[in-house]
Amino acid sequence: MKYALFLGCTVPIRNMNYELASRKVAGRLGIELVDSDEFTCCGFPMKALDHHTALLMAARNLAVAEGMGLDICALCTACGGTLTEANKELVEDAELRDKVNAELEAATGKRYRGGIQVRHIARVLYEGIGLAELKEQVKVKLAGFKFGAQYGCHYLKPSELFAGFDEPENPRTLDDLIRATGAEALDYINKLQCCGGGVLGVDEQVALAMPRAKLEELKKAGADAMVLVCPFCDIMYEYNQRRIERAFNISLQLPILFYPQVLGLALGIPAEELGFALNRVKSKELTQKLAALEQ
Repeated sequence: MKYALFLGCTVPIRNMNYELASRKVAGRLGIELVDSDEFTCCGFPMKALDHHTALLMAARNLAVAEGMGLDICALCTACGGTLTEANKELVEDAELRDKVNAELEAATGKRYRGGIQVRHIARVLYEGIGLAELKEQVKVKLAGFKFGAQYGCHYLKPSELFAGFDEPENPRTLDDLIRATGAEALDYINKLQCCGGGVLGVDEQVALAMPRAKLEELKKAGADAMVLVCPFCDIMYEYNQRRIERAFNISLQLPILFYPQVLGLALGIPAEELGFALNRVKSKELTQKLAALEQ
């Protein structure tokens, strides 16, 4: 199983633990992730300003993967959704495809042909490896751990892009992936609520209040950590957790983990090799549980 690894803009700068854990897990499961220094921004930041420019940016990245002869594995849900949407638009609209290719060839010499698929790493694990095989590969069952899944807005929406992969209003795939490690996947209030990242540039107080509500609910539910697969959700729940505590005069200290870190633990990979030292929010309870796994 071989994919072109699309890191996007945020992961290499703010989420090196996510990248590190993903590479380690992929290697353990026989997934070859191939790098390309030709990949650039997926185009997502441009969509609200200039849809056509965003489409050109996405088409160029798709053309790069086509040149490699590989489907794309994306770590970022926004990147995965943007590239998937562009792929769908260009495959279904020949006139638009011709227009994009004329501009693309003139500027870069590349041409989009529509011969690849884009998959988020969670989908690669869920469908490409499968829950049964993941359970078979587990070396250290994470019994006693309680995790709350954070799906985020781009994981399954817009739903027409994801070909029935999961149910957007009642998702289960990330919970299933958590359970495959032997850990408990918690159900909790506000589970499907947005992280607030989309509001951050407009109203910081409202934006911080949104993750506060979910973090408090997870604390009440006894979660050891929130588990997510979106770099921007991590910014809101982990990077901004101290800001939330200061803004509302509360104490949270809820660790935020990327799913490949959790899966890596279950596969028997030491926490230090999964980038746990790079996680910004730590708790004594989780630290003790992690230490016990390696005894």
